[in-house]
Amino acid sequence: MKNYSLKTKFTLILVLILGFTSCSEDFLDRPPEDSFNVADFFQTQDQVETSTNALYSIPWFDFNANTIWTIGELSSGNARTWDPRNADFTNFSVNGNNAQIGRIWESLYAVVGQSNYIINTLPTAVNPDIPQAIVNNAVGEARFSRATAYFYLVRIFGSVPIIENNTDFVLEPVVARHLVADIYKFIKLDLEFAVENCYSKIRGGNYDANARISSGTAKAMLSKIHLYEENFPMAYQLADEVINSGEFKLYGGDGADGDPSGSYYDLFLPENDNNPESIFALQWTNSSRYAEGNGIQSLFAPSGFTGGADGYSAIGISPDLLDAYEDGDLRFYATIMERGAEYPDLNGGYIVPDGIDFQGTRHGLKKYVVGSDDATARDDGSGTTTTSNNTYILRYGELLLIHAEAALKGGGPVSRGAESLNKIRRRAGLDEIAAPTAEDVFKERRIELAFEFEFWYDIVRQGPSFAIDYLSNTDRGTFNSDTGELQSEFYQASLEDLTFPYPTVETQNNPALLEAPVPYNFN
Repeated sequence: MKNYSLKTKFTLILVLILGFTSCSEDFLDRPPEDSFNVADFFQTQDQVETSTNALYSIPWFDFNANTIWTIGELSSGNARTWDPRNADFTNFSVNGNNAQIGRIWESLYAVVGQSNYIINTLPTAVNPDIPQAIVNNAVGEARFSRATAYFYLVRIFGSVPIIENNTDFVLEPVVARHLVADIYKFIKLDLEFAVENCYSKIRGGNYDANARISSGTAKAMLSKIHLYEENFPMAYQLADEVINSGEFKLYGGDGADGDPSGSYYDLFLPENDNNPESIFALQWTNSSRYAEGNGIQSLFAPSGFTGGADGYSAIGISPDLLDAYEDGDLRFYATIMERGAEYPDLNGGYIVPDGIDFQGTRHGLKKYVVGSDDATARDDGSGTTTTSNNTYILRYGELLLIHAEAALKGGGPVSRGAESLNKIRRRAGLDEIAAPTAEDVFKERRIELAFEFEFWYDIVRQGPSFAIDYLSNTDRGTFNSDTGELQSEFYQASLEDLTFPYPTVETQNNPALLEAPVPYNFN
């Protein structure tokens, strides 16, 4: 499947051929690629249930491998780079000609396009003998995927076009962008449908059975949306309902919602994909097919680490993030490679070299780096370019912090918020905070979710004044490799830097993007 790139200049995406290719475990087994036909698909329960497989991987590939971290970590100041392809994200100089901006746009609108195909085609094309609940579950998965893509789009670009049916724009490529408030309304409507129509479940020891989107998955994401909208009572209520449902567990946590069989470190091992903490994750495989594996390790790992030509050390840990860790925080070892640290599970035993120096930081990156037993594969099949480990989009650890923040901002009992925050701190080996504040949650989110690509959005949602000041005073400097002397670097952010420019090619093809946003016509 070479050249699987879906251009989304609001023309019909070719999901009829590509939309049902899958990615990994048993539940993602692919139908033969040369056998799909619109007229005879959706005729069996298995066909309906597997029709959403691609929504867990392929259209997300470019966003995941190449760009999710440029905004989440580089722009936020958690990381730094000299790489000319990505350095503009560090110093607030990104423009519409930046190739990564185009990749973000195309990948996320590919998710929208493939989701739209399921949403608009399945209900009318399905065999009428298929139970409606099975159809609604698949549509719910697609609507969740579309909502998640739009959640990224609106946070990155602000006003963007809402596309419900790509076929409506085959002959009309000029499409207005819509109000941010309407985009959030659209997202909530999709997630509310998924809450009502996706299956309910309890996550157990059969990890493969945990992979798909559930009603609880959608409710957890809906809680996050309400947090962003500062509807703290609703964010708290939804998070509380998910917590009380027992569907998810804190891997390595204590108490009724803890799973003592794992740990924070174990969350990021391929063999623990779809563990009970995983709420929604992109599903990757060891397949050699293009866009079916997780490409993050190839960019994050040390040079030669996998035995191949990849391992580009493309991103380094900023001095500001290093300074943010408390002494004894167990998450440091799981996230950041320090000189001399030992990792018995990596490549049969790996000791971080004394000279490790990603992007002038005297450290390396561990999270999402899983190693390779030889030049071609590890036990799980991870190879020299891609790995099979999932990418978390939302997990239970974050939901606890959503619960905590919503409570501490007036949405629920403060004591319950403190309890949720301290569950996270106890797992990290840290002392509890007796009377935590919203600022404590902000700091905890930064460490708990470091290099899970969230921190930029956390900064920006605090408001322009806070964000500009915080970003402008975040040290993105380097350390002398020999002496360790800090050479600070700061860059001034502005209001315009809090959203990213549209790709130039998109504004040329669709000049309506440069016009004022309009209300969306909800049917």
